[in-house]
Amino acid sequence: MPQPALLAHDLIRNLGGRRVLDGVSLTASPGHRIGLIGENGAGKSTLLRVLAGVDAPDAGSVTRPADLGFLHQELPFDAGTTVAAVLDEALREAREDLAELDRLGGELARVSEDDPGHRDVLDAYGKRLEQVQDRESWDADRRAALVLDGLGLGTVDHARTLGSLSGGQRGRLALAALLVRRPSALLLDEPTNHLDDGAAAFLEEQVRSMPGAVVFASHDRAFLDAVCTDLIDLDPAVDGPVRYGGGYSAYLSQRRAERERWERRYAEEQEELEELRTSARVTAHRVAPDRGRTDNEKMGYGHRGGRVQASISRRVRNATRRLEELERAQVGEPPRPLRFAAGELAAPVDEGPQPLVALRGVRVPGRLALDGLEVAATDRLLVTGGNGAGKSTLLAVLSGRMTVTEGEVRRRRGLSVALLDQDSVFDRPGRTVRDTYETALGAARADRVPLVSLGLLHEADLDKPVGRLSVGQRRRLALALLVARPPQLLLLDEPTNHLSPGLCDELEDALATGPGAIVVAGHDRWLRRRWRGREIRLVPEHERRTAPVRR
Repeated sequence: MPQPALLAHDLIRNLGGRRVLDGVSLTASPGHRIGLIGENGAGKSTLLRVLAGVDAPDAGSVTRPADLGFLHQELPFDAGTTVAAVLDEALREAREDLAELDRLGGELARVSEDDPGHRDVLDAYGKRLEQVQDRESWDADRRAALVLDGLGLGTVDHARTLGSLSGGQRGRLALAALLVRRPSALLLDEPTNHLDDGAAAFLEEQVRSMPGAVVFASHDRAFLDAVCTDLIDLDPAVDGPVRYGGGYSAYLSQRRAERERWERRYAEEQEELEELRTSARVTAHRVAPDRGRTDNEKMGYGHRGGRVQASISRRVRNATRRLEELERAQVGEPPRPLRFAAGELAAPVDEGPQPLVALRGVRVPGRLALDGLEVAATDRLLVTGGNGAGKSTLLAVLSGRMTVTEGEVRRRRGLSVALLDQDSVFDRPGRTVRDTYETALGAARADRVPLVSLGLLHEADLDKPVGRLSVGQRRRLALALLVARPPQLLLLDEPTNHLSPGLCDELEDALATGPGAIVVAGHDRWLRRRWRGREIRLVPEHERRTAPVRR
């Protein structure tokens, strides 16, 4: 049975008085894996919700397969639902397929070929058999076990409730449920959040094997590079969203060339417009009805006057017509893209003989076990490890937010420390971005370091309530609050989560140099490939055989 395509035509979606989607069209054919990228707030999640039918567009249409699968940010079950119940729901369609195929097979055995209803039963059996084969329903239970194991959930007790799972476990369970279903088209919003290396590699393999269309939004540059057949950039472009062939590496070079063409076309048109305006103005002045003849024009004026006037009038009309056409069809000015411009992310600190923070024999039961660690004054330290290894816990201990039950933590007196959490939550969602920034920093500091100067948010977003920002925009605001007053020790927990790929590139460049110490915890494989500082890999306490691996 051929897989259906996912089609969208001229989608328009307005949110909070702002047009988020403006005439977006998309064709996702079976076998195509389309990544959505763009600055935070460009409309990636909005587009996915409209494609999924969760939100209705203000204009435009979507044609979607009946069994479309959409990865929600939260599972559509209450906290008391068990893992087993979630898996049963994921397996329901496969089990119904097999039961119906069995029923139709029995009916075929009872109905003779001469019976008028035989052909109808045979057709129904054939269609159901194709569906079973497409969904691999015979293999569904085994696939469920493989998917759970591949996403790091193989040891989770199926009797546990969703409320007892961590946020990361719930996210991986939602992803597992979709992969087990194998819908004919799949929509994913940030699917690699909460995935370690093994789980991300497993997801890449699963997505590449999907026979239907896959459309996803992701900040994960390694995932985009490994999976995409196409990328759609939702950032402003001369002719609307641009579709690029290939993965993230191919996109980078194509995107630069596209931007240069737009800037060159805009500059050429503006130059031509100015020439036409000047020409029309000067030439029109020459044929003004009350303009007197100059001495040079008086001789022979009557002989040539009519012909000269007609020629000049024709040039005026031509210039005016071309001016009107170009003004009507001219391309818009390329908006200035956000460029991360925070400068130094951490403040200078006297190097001295002692480290900024020193840990000895630290234990947090069930969360962290570390024999020793020192963070020097200009350290660049990357903390990696699988889910549950204690990366976030280590940052909480370094920041002083968490006390240890065993071991010693020594922190330099007067040390300023700041931590970027994975979740950017603000107490006053109704307060504007501008007011939130000024309240947190104080008026003097906010004036000295204007928010727009950091290149993290557009001027147009500053008067929005924080609660109306996208997840990525809230993360940008949280980052801005840290770097506007750089600490001597900056701690970043999964800093590239929810940020646009372009900003991730710029943030990595900023992390590489400068004063102060920076500790980053994360799964980001692209970041790790380019990391030039130290690295420490944590493993869960029950898996420890040797000390953490350092590089």
